[in-house]
Amino acid sequence: MSAQLKPVAKALGGAENARGVLSWLRRSPNAHLLGELAASGRTLTHDLLDELPPSRYEHYIRQTLVHTGVLPERHEDLDRIPAWLDQLLADQPAEHATLIRPFVHWFLLKRARRRAAHRARPAMAGSYLRTRIRIALELLTWLDKNNLTLGDLTQDLLERWLADGNTRNYSIRYFLGWAAHRELLPQLTVPALHRQEPARILEEDERWQQLNHLLNETTVPLDVRAAGALVLLFGLPTSRIRHLHTGHLDEHEGQTRLNVGSPPLVVPPKLAKLLGQLAQNPARHSRINTDTPGPCWLFPGLLPGRPASPSGFSRKLLEHGIDARPARNAALVALVEDIPPAILADTLGLHINTAVRWADIARRDWTDYLAARDEDTGNTAPPE
Repeated sequence: MSAQLKPVAKALGGAENARGVLSWLRRSPNAHLLGELAASGRTLTHDLLDELPPSRYEHYIRQTLVHTGVLPERHEDLDRIPAWLDQLLADQPAEHATLIRPFVHWFLLKRARRRAAHRARPAMAGSYLRTRIRIALELLTWLDKNNLTLGDLTQDLLERWLADGNTRNYSIRYFLGWAAHRELLPQLTVPALHRQEPARILEEDERWQQLNHLLNETTVPLDVRAAGALVLLFGLPTSRIRHLHTGHLDEHEGQTRLNVGSPPLVVPPKLAKLLGQLAQNPARHSRINTDTPGPCWLFPGLLPGRPASPSGFSRKLLEHGIDARPARNAALVALVEDIPPAILADTLGLHINTAVRWADIARRDWTDYLAARDEDTGNTAPPE
């Protein structure tokens, strides 16, 4: 065995369920790919893995190698885009690829990496970038079908294309803005979408019933109880709950606090007990666990060293009767009826505009409070 792969062997050998590891080694496509890479004799690098066709198996093995310290950490959500782009453009006209590649590499990815470097919380930017890339290709295909070039696009033609599609087409503004900056077409306007009201808000009685059930029903899985309670009580989105780790919890004067904003949230005793149990014994889904320094996730996922996936996490909550979106909506409406938006924004780590919008939804007007706060702090504009 190469010295490079010894940390992986150590992690597998230290697994609690040896029979499960043996089964994984014999039957899993992930293990088969790992075996092929080991047998190749080549030094394992991110560049080597990038040569493979993008797949969930390649993604799993890459994360395994990162988790065991064989490969360095990278922003996987963004760094997977180039290989995916090569696959996407393989059957596209050459002139389309010539436009899309610089748009992706020198605009979308450059901008996304700059933002990721300064974000306080992890962001799943990859899905948004993929949508913007696909929409740009759809517009170029539409122009081809109508015997037009990108330079022929006018405001009337753009509005016709937008009218024939759906709301996702409005993300074409990123491609058009980039193209106009490079003088590939005139400056065109993509109308702003009207912000929609929440489709569903859980009834307050039902919200409290669900919360009471989660806090007291021991037959419900521990991670579902804790995550559902955080949604129903504090209105935290599942995207943030998934990324909670033990470092977000602390004890202060006999109370458990959750550090998601400033000041930290004081957690009620029953929920504090659930979070404490998760911190001491989080659900283990991966067979590959190491002592490598890194976040100890409260809600770990199937990928080694990574939190629960967005779809799997929400699906598990739904299987136990927790529809996260209307539950979160109800919690935010209830909170903003009692707490000024500016304070709520700080405590939950929300943008002030988001908190004010929820105040409007709850039919509360905190305009005077915000004006007084801005006058005290000298802050006259919301942060970017």
